[in-house]
Amino acid sequence: MAGTKEIKQRIKSVKNTKKITKAMELVAASKMKRAISKA
Repeated sequence: MAGTKEIKQRIKSVKNTKKITKAMELVAASKMKRAISKA
């Protein structure tokens, strides 16, 4: 069994990963829009 501390750490890292993924998606979306408007 994983300790409560380990579980909380796991949840925290997962939330951070989701934040980073969301930020990368936003950046990619803005780059796509810019590329489309140039085309």
